[in-house]
Amino acid sequence: MKRRFFLIGWALGLMAVAQAQNRVMLDIPPWPAGKGAGVHSPNSALAPLPERADVLPWSLLTKVKMRDVRSGPRPVFSAEQLALPFRLQRVQGFMLPLEAGQTQKHFLLTSVPLTCAFCIPGGPESMVEVFSQTPVKYTQAPLVVEGKFAVLTDDPFGLYYRITHAVSVK
Repeated sequence: MKRRFFLIGWALGLMAVAQAQNRVMLDIPPWPAGKGAGVHSPNSALAPLPERADVLPWSLLTKVKMRDVRSGPRPVFSAEQLALPFRLQRVQGFMLPLEAGQTQKHFLLTSVPLTCAFCIPGGPESMVEVFSQTPVKYTQAPLVVEGKFAVLTDDPFGLYYRITHAVSVK
């Protein structure tokens, strides 16, 4: 459990520092829609996710608004996003392992492939934390998991989505 906190905290910490430096220190406005972290680059050596009608689209998951409150920025989810939890959902993405090993039971699923071992491929809106029932073999190819979906309105690690009791599907 402590290792989970460390790994997720490390990944999101890097992302938060980068975002804060870009916004505050460099006075760069947020990325326009369709560009920046969490959006597949046309220059990537890896192919983008193929379109599938049987999975939740990342276009829905990534449309999270932010609002500033005294304790920091907080996500504001749409009614469509808030209607997703407590049902079996399928999500397609790229595996970002949180521990070493050929198989993973706890990992992040991202909307774009990991291209650098030290870089997070997007913000929390472009990741889903996955807890699988059985170990899933690591792959760089797109992966589809199905499980109980949750929208996290106030996760201590800053994650927005989680799937539990997940199984890998074709």
